[in-house]
Amino acid sequence: MKIGRRTNPALAKGFSEIVSDGTTMTVGGTVTKIVIFLAVLAVCFAYSWLNIPYSSGVMIGVSLVTFIVALITTFSPKICQFTGIIYAGLEGLFLGSLSKLFDRMFPGIVLPAVLLTFVCVLVTLAIYGKNPSIADRTRKGVMIGLITICITSLIGVVLSFFGVILPIYQNGPIGIIFSLAVVILATLCLMQDYDYILRAARSGAPKYMEWYGAFSLMVTLIWLYVEILNLLAQISNSRD
Repeated sequence: MKIGRRTNPALAKGFSEIVSDGTTMTVGGTVTKIVIFLAVLAVCFAYSWLNIPYSSGVMIGVSLVTFIVALITTFSPKICQFTGIIYAGLEGLFLGSLSKLFDRMFPGIVLPAVLLTFVCVLVTLAIYGKNPSIADRTRKGVMIGLITICITSLIGVVLSFFGVILPIYQNGPIGIIFSLAVVILATLCLMQDYDYILRAARSGAPKYMEWYGAFSLMVTLIWLYVEILNLLAQISNSRD
C-alpha cells in the first residue's frame, strides 16, 4: 500500500520575513512547544486508533485540511500556537486510523515504525550536536531532493489517471530503494529543522517563533514516520 509523499512547507519561511516584537525565542522554549504538539498528536492518535475505522475518503479530506492549515501556518507563523495545535490534532487522527489499517495488513508494523522514528531523532541530534555545520553542507542536497520528490510525485499522480504506475511506487526492489531514499531525505530534514531552530534563537527571533520552529519539526517527524511505515510495508510485501 502506498502513502502520499509529504514534505515540510514550514522551512520555506526565511529569517528576513520575521519581525521582532520585543520578545526572544529560546531553544528550551521550542522544546517545550514540540512536547505540547506531540502530546496532542499522541492523544488524538490513540483516540483514532481505538475509535475511528479507516476510510480513504475521510482520510483524504483530513489530509487536505491539514495541508491547508500547514500553508496558513507557513504564511502566518504568529498564529502557530493555535494552528499548530489544530494540525497536531488532525494529524493524530489521520495517523491513528492509517496506522491501525497498516497494522491489520502487516501485524506488528506500527511499533517498529514508531521506534525507528525516534531512533532517527536521537541519531540526528547526536550527529548535529557534534557537527552543526553538517546542516549547511547538506542543505542544497536536501532542497534538490525535496524538489525532485515533489516533481516525481506530481508526475506519478498525473500518470495514475491514465492507469500508469511508476516502478518507484510499486512493490519490489525499485520501490524499496526509492522509499529508503525518501526516508534518508526525511531524516536529513530533521537536521535542517534543528539548524533552523538554533539559528532563529541565536538571531533573536521573537517568542512566537518557538511555536513555529516546533511546528516545522513536527511536520518533518510526521513525514518521517509515514515514510518509515511505508518502507516497512514494502519490505513485508516483498517477503510474501
